[in-house]
Amino acid sequence: MGTSEKKSGQGAVGETPRSTGVSLFRRGTVAANPTVTYDLATGREIFAHGLPSLALNPVKIWESLAMVRLSPGHLLGNGLFPMTSDDPAAAAFDHLRSRLLHGLSQKGWRRIAISSPTHGCGKSFVATNLALTLARRPDSRTVLLDLDLRRPRLAGILGISDAPPLADYLCGEQPLEAIFRRFGRTLALGVNGAPVPMAAEMLHSPETVEALAAVSDLLDPEVVLIDLPPVLAGDDVLAMVGQVDAVLLVTDGTKTRPEEIRACERVLEGRLPLLGVVLNRAEEPAAQQYGYWRR
Repeated sequence: MGTSEKKSGQGAVGETPRSTGVSLFRRGTVAANPTVTYDLATGREIFAHGLPSLALNPVKIWESLAMVRLSPGHLLGNGLFPMTSDDPAAAAFDHLRSRLLHGLSQKGWRRIAISSPTHGCGKSFVATNLALTLARRPDSRTVLLDLDLRRPRLAGILGISDAPPLADYLCGEQPLEAIFRRFGRTLALGVNGAPVPMAAEMLHSPETVEALAAVSDLLDPEVVLIDLPPVLAGDDVLAMVGQVDAVLLVTDGTKTRPEEIRACERVLEGRLPLLGVVLNRAEEPAAQQYGYWRR
């Protein structure tokens, strides 16, 4: 597959994916009542059974994703750590990575929603840094997906100026490899370049359910991090019941109130497990530059 690169206006260099409309890696099916074909000379059946599903190779599918180069200066300016760093905030994300992986291995989970009680708590910042630190593991596969459809943030945080509309993938108009990008060898990015006004309705749609299932089937990631809207801002998080395994709640140490956390617990109770609570922007002075938190 040929590649061509162009510079984005925010320091990212990305390849514009080929728009095919039909995925090269669509999951195969076996026909329930296959058509029987007869050999004209012998009268014998040639194809009495449906063709089996094609075996999917996630490695080839990852290789089909267009590479995106992210500007280190842009990332560091947004408090993101694409490389190992001695910064206290980077060390905190590495610690969170280890605790997250331990919790997921115990439960057999891999699809984690990142949310917050209200807007402005830094959930997108936490989701992106967590994805970057997970992707630093050799031979791993991590997916970062922006499903805060009304207020998509991940493309801007990462410096991707030409992100396509994620809705085109969710509603089945474009295949996965035309929308998703790959950063390095281990991180797939499903970022969104266009807000969706009727976001909750799209998240409830059968097409979105199928599209999200295809992310797991085709890419076979170890961890899928999904940036969702705040729990108390609408029903978008509840629309993901059955599509995610648990919720990681990001709170703001300077403004989140205890009653807001309890309200989130009541909303999620009996519907989605609460994996943990991350405290962003805690009061430790040494980490104020990047916003330090602890669980």
